[in-house]
This record gives sequence, C-alpha cells and structure tokens, in this order.
Amino acid sequence: MLLAAGVTLVAEAAYQDQLWRTGLEPLTKIADLRIIRCTTPTPTIIERMTERADSDRHRAAHGDRQLLTDIAVGTSSPEEFVDISLDAPTLLVDTSDGYQPGTAEIGAFIRAH
Repeated sequence: MLLAAGVTLVAEAAYQDQLWRTGLEPLTKIADLRIIRCTTPTPTIIERMTERADSDRHRAAHGDRQLLTDIAVGTSSPEEFVDISLDAPTLLVDTSDGYQPGTAEIGAFIRAH
C-alpha cells in the first residue's frame, strides 16, 4: 500500500530466502528495491544474540533463547541462513566493528538509481 502510494520506506528483517522471496518478489514491479545484507562472524552473532536476550525483554518473541540452545547443542547454526535471492542491487556490509563499508557508502548505494 505504501509503495503503491509512492512512499519511500525501509523494511528491516532477517530476509531468509524461503520465507520472504515470494512475498517480496511482486514488489520489484513497483519499487526500486535495494538489499543491504549485514554479516558478522558466528561468534559475534552468538554474543549479540545472548546480550539482546539478556537485556531486552521484547526479544522473547523471537525465540533467541531456544535458538541459542539449538546452536549450543549443534542442531542449528547461523551458517544455515540462506540469503534472499532477488534480482536486486545488493550491498554486503560487515558489522563486526561498526559498518564496512561505512554509512556514507551505504547511503550512496541506497540513493543510486
């Protein structure tokens, strides 16, 4: 609805291909879609998930505790994540320590036509 009305927006999620591609694909007809894929090493992912689970009660809805347990016992792994596969410009951003590339480059990527 917002895109059809010409509104510029940012949609943030862990866009796993199997869950999101079919829902987002139709939007490529009405949106100048850009994908920013944030990455960091697995130990950093686990550290951040643990910190959020310990400090943010709203994260309970995301099942972080169970996912951390699954990772610890080897039944799940962040490496199993499958990136969204849409035909859209994509920028890979390493978030290990700040943003690489930086915010100026990310902004330029977003504004590029």
